[in-house]
Amino acid sequence: MPFATAQRLAGFTESIIREMTRVANRYGAINLSQGFPDFDPPLELRKAAERALQGPYHQYAITWGQPEFREALAAKQSRFMGVPVDPDQHLVVTCGGTEAMLVALMTVCNPGDSVIIFSPFYENYGADTILAGARPIYVPLRPPQFDFDPEALQAAFAQRPKAIVVCNPSNPSGKVFTESELRFIGELAEQAGAFIITDEVYEHIVYPPHRHTYAAALPGLFNRTLTVGSLSKTYAITGWRLGFVLAAPEIISGARKVHDFLTVGAAHPLQVAAVTALRFDQSYYDQLARDYTARRELFIGYLQKAGLSFVEPQGAYYVLVDISEFGQPDDTQ
Repeated sequence: MPFATAQRLAGFTESIIREMTRVANRYGAINLSQGFPDFDPPLELRKAAERALQGPYHQYAITWGQPEFREALAAKQSRFMGVPVDPDQHLVVTCGGTEAMLVALMTVCNPGDSVIIFSPFYENYGADTILAGARPIYVPLRPPQFDFDPEALQAAFAQRPKAIVVCNPSNPSGKVFTESELRFIGELAEQAGAFIITDEVYEHIVYPPHRHTYAAALPGLFNRTLTVGSLSKTYAITGWRLGFVLAAPEIISGARKVHDFLTVGAAHPLQVAAVTALRFDQSYYDQLARDYTARRELFIGYLQKAGLSFVEPQGAYYVLVDISEFGQPDDTQ
């Protein structure tokens, strides 16, 4: 009798992002597919990493996060979110935002539950939902603004989902959800008894006049919201794999169990080093926004010169281009 792997693996493919990177490498093409900065992290942060590697940080840290790292992270998130974040009660540190999302879904979902996911979406959401034993319910975002149809979202919530995933700012559409949209989502989640899982790894890459709103900071939403975050994009350290889940204590208690048995803990010396970045003042984030705005204007300028149709992103660093004029049946072809 032939061996058979788990049936849940048939529900999704290998990462198309990583596949496109291999294709780009094969043909010597400029790689615009995989989301990582092509510049080094700040010098001050790199020097902090060198110091940490010379220190006594080569064994396991506390599973859910090195204490000084959690304290600095809590202070930073409190400042930007406008709500008090307790480093001992509200946080679990993960191996990047990727693990944080799977931890969040496995913490709240039982086998057979369903999860609402806005489409287009970062490919991990569908796979993570299936790995958590749940079923995705896809709700389309409507270009070019990538807003949602309130009636379609209400119909999805009528199926009594366990959670909704909101990527804000959104990968890959560049959508920045407004406060009123998040409040509407919160009302539907409350009526359905559902959790809100927000992926906010691009929280500091938002283009004026758009502004980032933290769902967990809105009235009545903190206790049902799991905020997934990461240092990867903000500080140009995607290879460091430092992420987190931020939520109410009773949720974090469960999330720490999931995280412990998934990966045990994030890299100890890198957590120590990253404290330096978490303590950067406002000028760092202002410059980050200016730099990404300049890059966006440069890139979409090239698209305009090429005569390509595209959607100007409100946040994050992706641009969706309309390729229908080329006559291919789908984007993979």
